[in-house]
Amino acid sequence: MPDKTPRMLMGNEAIGFGALRAGVNVVAGYPGTPSTEVLETIAKNNPGPVHVEWSTNEKAALEVAAGASYSGARSLVTMKQVGMNVASDPLMSLSYIGVKGGLVCLVADDPGPISSQTEQDTRLFGRFAKVPVLDPTTPEQAYEMMPYAFELSERYDTPVIVRPTTRICHARAAIALDFDYEPHAIAGFERSPRWVIFPRLSHQRHLQMNEEMPRLGDEFSDGSLNSVESRGAAPRRGIVCGGVSAAYVRDALSSPEFADASYRLATVATPYPFPEAFALSVLEGLDEVICFEELEPVIETELTYLCGKHHLPTDVRGKLTGDTAGAGENSAALVRGQLDAFLGVEAPEPPVLPADTPELPVRPPVLCAGCPHRGSFYAVKRALRGKKAFFTGDIGCYTLGNAMPLDMVDTCLCMGADVTIAQGMHVAEPDAKHVAFIGDSTFFASGITGVVNAHYNKHDITLVVLDNSTTAMTGHQPHPGTGVLMSGSEEECRPGPAAAAHALRIEDFLRAAGADPVITADPLDLERAEAAVAEAVAAPHLSAVIFKSPCIWMAKPSAPYEVDESRCTNCKSCINQIGCPAITRRTDKDGSRQVVIDPALCYGCGLCSQVCHFGAIRKGGSR
Repeated sequence: MPDKTPRMLMGNEAIGFGALRAGVNVVAGYPGTPSTEVLETIAKNNPGPVHVEWSTNEKAALEVAAGASYSGARSLVTMKQVGMNVASDPLMSLSYIGVKGGLVCLVADDPGPISSQTEQDTRLFGRFAKVPVLDPTTPEQAYEMMPYAFELSERYDTPVIVRPTTRICHARAAIALDFDYEPHAIAGFERSPRWVIFPRLSHQRHLQMNEEMPRLGDEFSDGSLNSVESRGAAPRRGIVCGGVSAAYVRDALSSPEFADASYRLATVATPYPFPEAFALSVLEGLDEVICFEELEPVIETELTYLCGKHHLPTDVRGKLTGDTAGAGENSAALVRGQLDAFLGVEAPEPPVLPADTPELPVRPPVLCAGCPHRGSFYAVKRALRGKKAFFTGDIGCYTLGNAMPLDMVDTCLCMGADVTIAQGMHVAEPDAKHVAFIGDSTFFASGITGVVNAHYNKHDITLVVLDNSTTAMTGHQPHPGTGVLMSGSEEECRPGPAAAAHALRIEDFLRAAGADPVITADPLDLERAEAAVAEAVAAPHLSAVIFKSPCIWMAKPSAPYEVDESRCTNCKSCINQIGCPAITRRTDKDGSRQVVIDPALCYGCGLCSQVCHFGAIRKGGSR
């Protein structure tokens, strides 16, 4: 029975439940913050018949969803904004081919960026691919949008992008799950020339898409997703927002300073195709308009175009005019200041902090205490000390290997690029050693192709696979190397003998791709790890080291280590060489400082004891 009691749901949970409400049949995706919890929510609350999988990458996920859609299934594919780059190849063709069952691409953008290498705007991908885009302004609206997105996809024979941003994905709202899951009826695949993309059919489909987009824009103008309201008689100023910026604007306008302000407020939740008729009704009678949106000036550009097309005297302001921020995410405080200036409202005095208020400490990101990647980086650093060497990195926890004192990541471009960037550097500087670091999950997602390329084109690089048996950066999701499935029974999702039998071995892939030698070592056994690296880099061709040790969040910690103060010389080698956050210095009453290990942080990996030259670090008592 439907539960009409509101539940506090994260935005991503609301989106997942919205897909279940729509009767989704197939869900595929690749983990990436801020999108990850959408698929996990569906898996956790799977009523039984929904197929849910973590695919090897976003391209594979979208193609799985497309195949299911061809057979009439309602399919959802989830990813973050950089994942859209990986999935863009099938997306561009899929918009020409069309769909049968509704196909929704949930692409979570990350303004800031908070946890990404770019802050690209997926709304522009929608225009590029001629795919409709829905841009929710609240978790509640995101929940309501999902059934509409599937229905829209089927009615217009097109994929649909739903584009929440980080603050929508991770905000919480009270939502009543007033539905019982009913799976969408799958009609089955019907053979037709339409499913095979050829130039002539693509041309015809392109003409059809050009005709349909304006009609869809009219539908958006008449629908309930976009809203407009006015304050004061005959307002001459307008405020147009999209996404979470609408919440910031409404929050600011609720302040008493705006009680007498006159304005028209509009929210655009359907940025592509743009709802022209709706926008024209908003612009009517206005002298000037300011736009609040993340990240690109999509709404602002459309309004400027409409003013020119219809010879309207309205002045459009926003990112292009410098009235709003040109990059980064918006915030309540930022929007408030910009609204004050636009509406001519005097800002309230900021609160005065006490004179003795301390500055907040700077807390840069750092590898966890006990992280096996620290040992991997340090072993490579020791093995190549004194040699000309460059180290290419990748996307994951191990990108933090660039920080001091490890200083072992010279480049980081995108997922899988470590392998191929190293190859290009080898061509340019063949006298140097080139070492590429990649995680186990990323290896399966996008690293294999680069390894094949290295062997085929005879690039002398050493690949170091940091295998911690999980996708740690995005929340410890399984991958093909773990043998654990996202779908299936609870027992099938647990690691164990069955999972181990199903797991794909990275060693086998590397040997099949021509790497020689392929050495597996424990990165927390520093002497043997260093020897493994030395052996691999000595080969004049593609070689590999697999450093295999579980993420600390997947393993039970052992007894912490402690410093024997009678033997410690305070040389600080343990601090200066590996940079473990569990190792600090204590200031005593006499002003002297002593190296200490915080037992609450130490996971007992023992790397520090192998670095100490005086035997001053030893294993302590039981935890």
